Amino acid sequence: MNVRHLAEAAQTERLGAALGLSCPWSNTDARCIFLHGPLGAGKTTVVRGLLRALGEQGAIHSPTYGLVESYALGPGEIVHVDLYRLQGEADAEALGLRDSCHGGVLLLIEWPERAPAALPKPDLMLTLAPEESGRRCELAAGSPVGERWLAVIAAGDAKG
Repeated sequence: MNVRHLAEAAQTERLGAALGLSCPWSNTDARCIFLHGPLGAGKTTVVRGLLRALGEQGAIHSPTYGLVESYALGPGEIVHVDLYRLQGEADAEALGLRDSCHGGVLLLIEWPERAPAALPKPDLMLTLAPEESGRRCELAAGSPVGERWLAVIAAGDAKG
């Protein structure tokens, strides 16, 4: 597990950028990050940093009301999902997320605890929580791909 303190929004966006730039894209399997944390913890800020690093120029908002936002970018398709308003597994199944579980896709899922059985297994789990003057971030691997991904991010941290 990788734990860090993010003192400001810019650091949170840089973490998102590091996640996006180091993503181990696959032609055969989707990659998946679960984003945990209370309202206002910075989940969408992480996503914004990731999308900007991969070339998104347009507005980036949390898909709280639309539930799903897709972005076709250079390395592949990013599907940003916010399950906050869902009532359970049936609501998540209706979103058709399983149709997005194929090569060339990175799923970013906020509030995965709302419908865990309807979701793919995460490669990474990111948990944000308010802490003193900023937020605490925990990154944990959920798969062997996630372990390698986390090692690349940790190596980047060590470089500066």
